[in-house]
Amino acid sequence: MKAFGIYILLICLSLKVAAQDLNAHVQVVSPKIQSTNKRIFQALETAMKDFLNGRKWSADVILPQERIECNFILNITTWDGSSNFAGELQVQSSRPVYGSTYTSTLLNVNDKDIDFTYTEGQSIDFTDQNFQSNLASLMAFYAYVVVGMDYDSFSRLGGSAYFAAAQNVATNAQTSSSKGWKAFDGNNNRYWLSENLNNKLYQPLRSFVYDYHRNGLDLMSDNPGKGRKAISAILPVLSQVDRQRLGAMFPLVFFTAKSDEFVSIFAKTDPQDRVAAMNILSQADPANGLKYQTLQK
Repeated sequence: MKAFGIYILLICLSLKVAAQDLNAHVQVVSPKIQSTNKRIFQALETAMKDFLNGRKWSADVILPQERIECNFILNITTWDGSSNFAGELQVQSSRPVYGSTYTSTLLNVNDKDIDFTYTEGQSIDFTDQNFQSNLASLMAFYAYVVVGMDYDSFSRLGGSAYFAAAQNVATNAQTSSSKGWKAFDGNNNRYWLSENLNNKLYQPLRSFVYDYHRNGLDLMSDNPGKGRKAISAILPVLSQVDRQRLGAMFPLVFFTAKSDEFVSIFAKTDPQDRVAAMNILSQADPANGLKYQTLQK
């Protein structure tokens, strides 16, 4: 069934549609590179932006005002002065909250296993069928994850086809020598992120993403109390998420994106609800325990 879903998605993506899906803001920074001529970094930034914003990533027609807001910040830490680059990539995405000017962070991930080759003026080619280049695969992988997270927040498990597409990119990239695509490259990498997003074990967390946004945040502009109550009701789901499993990358990415927002939401509830939220969140996300402890003040 998953293979069939990917097949349908790829057919839809092959159709020429005027409107694109992402409104990607791209920055290439290189504070550690000692060079007077950094023109290639500007060319790389433009190439990445054109690649992300110029392709059709979803199967639906997305209007210009509906394009998914995301940021790709590439920090180049190593450059051989020619075509070989290494560094870190931070990817963030957000979605609007109904009836307000507030945007909620969906994804905030810092990928430290970035290496690729790029020559100024080079076209960045990509196909879902096989590995072309690590630069193209990196951007395509995160583009699919960004789209999948957005779809998950608007319909229950709605991002499944895009997470499957991201996993397909990761599988194809395993033929390369680049880091981050294989299980043994570490616990917090692209392999494990795509594995978690496609693993039924983490479907409760994906369903939580939907309920939290559609039945919680999206209600708060009209009825803040009702929205907070809905979020409080589903919060115990987070205690059931298995964070001890090898490669628990998705929960890490989720709480990185949501911890500050959780504190902001529950800071405005009554003391009893604040303490209850603090206990659940501290258990589910001990790495951000100090943040949650502020809820008892």
